[in-house]
Amino acid sequence: MSQSPLPILITGAGQRIGLHCAERLLDDGHPVIISYRREREGVAHLRSRGAITLAADFADATGILTFIETLKAHTDGLRAIVHNASEWHSETPGQEAELFQRMFSVHMLAPYLINLHGAALLRHGGAADIVHIGDDVTRRGSSKHIAYAASKAGLDNLTLSFAASLAPQIKVNGIAPALIQFNPDDDEAYRRKALAKSALGIEPGAEVIYQSLRYLLDNPYVTGTILTVNGGRHLI
Repeated sequence: MSQSPLPILITGAGQRIGLHCAERLLDDGHPVIISYRREREGVAHLRSRGAITLAADFADATGILTFIETLKAHTDGLRAIVHNASEWHSETPGQEAELFQRMFSVHMLAPYLINLHGAALLRHGGAADIVHIGDDVTRRGSSKHIAYAASKAGLDNLTLSFAASLAPQIKVNGIAPALIQFNPDDDEAYRRKALAKSALGIEPGAEVIYQSLRYLLDNPYVTGTILTVNGGRHLI
């Protein structure tokens, strides 16, 4: 009898890209564990499909370490860790320090601690991956989302460091998306302006991130790579 596949952890999978990737992994027969900060319809849906859903807040080290202990209580092995949890805020006068600390905790400290304390779950003798979902904004920075862009750039550097330190047992890569899907309340003028920033000029949808994730999971000879998924924004 074949051994049951190990679960794949996706953080922040209650909506949008994380939710889509979790659903597609379930479609492909992979057990899934997700973290979520707020109860959403997507979380309940994944739970109904058999995913393990763990509430977590990555705002500080205490919340992150509590999540790691909860994770270890639910599984003694993982096929992969996908760091998708993210927040996107602009600078607010008088709240800059709090914003930067929040961005650092969610985008850097959480992956850092989860990788360090969760690596043992990936060392089972089979294929093992860590994937950081970053952002194409790190190529240029952002005048309106400074802390966000800086912390995502730090996540890219964590990709390189962990790829070196965890090889050869664990591959570590990143995905750097640009525009993937609009929000329902984005108006037509904003949509036209956003689409014009890329050479391909399309709203591709979350499936392109799942395709990128599958590539990284399935290819045994790729580590320390940031896979850009930006529709050719660097060409404009």
